[in-house]
Amino acid sequence: MSTATASSTAAATTTLRQQVLVLYLTTSALDSWVVGWSRYDGTGRTTPTSGDSDEPPYETGVAALLDGWRLIQASQLIPPSPGHEYDVSFLKHEFFFERIVDTA
Repeated sequence: MSTATASSTAAATTTLRQQVLVLYLTTSALDSWVVGWSRYDGTGRTTPTSGDSDEPPYETGVAALLDGWRLIQASQLIPPSPGHEYDVSFLKHEFFFERIVDTA
């Protein structure tokens, strides 16, 4: 079997799916602490839900990078309107990570 044929055969049996990890950090820095998170598994192997764990999957965004997650989006930094600096609202420092896994 030629190398090209072996590569084609291997590629034909590869089924790639995306896993998504959303981390909410204490600040806009990737090395700040995780305060909230969501996970989504496109492989169907797991069905994580919000609040399914007391411990975050990673302590920081950098820890997720070191484990092979790829950063694909960080939230835009928008300063609060004057007089609203201490309002409670959504978690501002949202980072989206992904990793592609083989389900075959």
